[in-house]
Amino acid sequence: MTDPSDMSPSTESWLPAGWQHPTHVALSTGHHLRPIRASDTELDMDAVMGSRERLWSIYGEAWGWPPASMTAEQDRADLQRHADEMETNESFNFALFDADETELIGCVYIDPSEDETADADISWWVRDEYVGTELEAALNEFVPAWIERDWPLANPRFDLF
Repeated sequence: MTDPSDMSPSTESWLPAGWQHPTHVALSTGHHLRPIRASDTELDMDAVMGSRERLWSIYGEAWGWPPASMTAEQDRADLQRHADEMETNESFNFALFDADETELIGCVYIDPSEDETADADISWWVRDEYVGTELEAALNEFVPAWIERDWPLANPRFDLF
């Protein structure tokens, strides 16, 4: 996995010109995905830092994330970078929310692949308290089907941890 912040802006060829990413995607569980934004910092901090050790075991080596000492200001800057990258189709971070957006439950990342055998690397996670639940199982089933149905990708690679 590559840290999306290390990617150059020359990734426009990985998606068709003019393609628009989804802005709200409903799951059958009543939850939904939407692009993450800087205003989600408080909910994101709760989710990330509450599951930090497991997230570090998944993303730490590749991305150096999430650092143990991450501040709200650092998280806000990171979320703004994700939002900016989504506007230019460089990479995508969708947050998983409950219906009222009172809890950020996890994230889905869709990034261009540096590996010639795939055109995208896709991974996702849920908060520790949702690991092994029906919601996690629904997300695990939903994401590949959503990518197949709604994304212009020929050979996505799904990184399940």
